[in-house]
Amino acid sequence: MYELLPQKAIKIKNSIIIADLHIGYEESMAKEGIYLPKAFRQMVNSVLALLREERPKRLIINGDLKHSFIPLKREKLELKAFFGKVTPLVEEIVVVRGNHDVGISWVRELGVEVVDELEIGKWKIVHGHKLVEGEKFIIGHEHPAIRLRDEVGALIKVPIFLVGDPLIVLPAFSPWAYGNDILREIVSPFLRDVDLFNFKVLVPLDKELLDFGKLGDLIKALQRI
Repeated sequence: MYELLPQKAIKIKNSIIIADLHIGYEESMAKEGIYLPKAFRQMVNSVLALLREERPKRLIINGDLKHSFIPLKREKLELKAFFGKVTPLVEEIVVVRGNHDVGISWVRELGVEVVDELEIGKWKIVHGHKLVEGEKFIIGHEHPAIRLRDEVGALIKVPIFLVGDPLIVLPAFSPWAYGNDILREIVSPFLRDVDLFNFKVLVPLDKELLDFGKLGDLIKALQRI
């Protein structure tokens, strides 16, 4: 059994799984001349609050722990700071390598395990940027989101969980990952050959999960608005 959490995480047994932290994103954008407010401390505090509330033995980061494809000094400092804060709260940290996780083998020096995939019970945990063999998967990578109308009729994009029988897609944990509108574009190859209309859509909001039912039914409801 698993439990989806409004903190954009999933809990299985004594493990908490999150995905797509993209640590170092602001530094990467600064290199391109785009300056963003720092959200690193906010994200670290969110992870710490999650771990203190759920008290897991193991934290699994399902890919894209970091953002830049090239080494950045600031990014490495932030990774060290992140693990320095998180490590005391769990017995084990595992990073499932994502497509952005180039050159992260050094984090093993910090007591962090780095793998390409991981199995918990019937579930295989992979980042989702490339297909692998298996039957039931938990992935990240997609940064799934949908556009909804608020109370004044404006369109807003919100992160979502996508839940099917053989596949669960996690929302991105990073506050800068605004999400990929799955009704307009699909990124992960895992989602290209499945019937997304039968997947459940759950929106993490503050301390609750809003269940919007099946994606196909939600689309029909939005078309009537």
